[in-house]
Amino acid sequence: MSTLAIIPARGGSKGVPRKNLRPLAGKPLVAHSILDAKEAKLVNSVYVSTDDPEIAEISRLYGAEVIDRPAELAGDTASSESALLHALTELEKTGISPELVIFLQCTSPIRTGADIDQAIEQLILENADSLLSVSRSHKFFWEQVNGLAQSINYDYRQRPRRQDMLPQFVENGSLYIFKPWVLKSLGNRLGGQISLFSMSEEASWDIDSMVDFEIAEFLLSKVEKFHYP
Repeated sequence: MSTLAIIPARGGSKGVPRKNLRPLAGKPLVAHSILDAKEAKLVNSVYVSTDDPEIAEISRLYGAEVIDRPAELAGDTASSESALLHALTELEKTGISPELVIFLQCTSPIRTGADIDQAIEQLILENADSLLSVSRSHKFFWEQVNGLAQSINYDYRQRPRRQDMLPQFVENGSLYIFKPWVLKSLGNRLGGQISLFSMSEEASWDIDSMVDFEIAEFLLSKVEKFHYP
């Protein structure tokens, strides 16, 4: 099966300036996703979609090919789907039509090539059209409706033991896989029959602040010890 990885990495970032180039464990943040994709045995090629010349240069240095993203698709309000669709369109112009696309977010670097391979294998085994990575949750959730507090996923009047609750799953942003028709027809990274790929809570760390960089660096030092349920 023909598979390729697309890593959107724009130059702008409000929370952490130049976030995708900021060092994490001795490498630019974008490099971690590139190396994860290149480590995966079932990924045939790796592309970075960017509007930034420096990110493009670093991406090539770490072995990715680069798709130049137009500025109108790289602003704060531009969706990841718009960048993915642009990348697929540009690739198809050169005769490249993958059967599967692996979408990796730079801000979720706690993964390995083995995770990507296992996710691809799971999608194929389940005959799914798209897949997202998740972490299990047994937390008690609440919401406020018209100023009133309401429990969402349990009855607070009959509080269950956490271990007795049916597992729920939190989307962790680490990886997505989809067949190209899903994005083209639905305008979404997810659609058709959807598969959930479970990862550990530690592997689900997302980087949005400088503190997140420090925590992610610690987690990366422990990544081989993580248990993936």
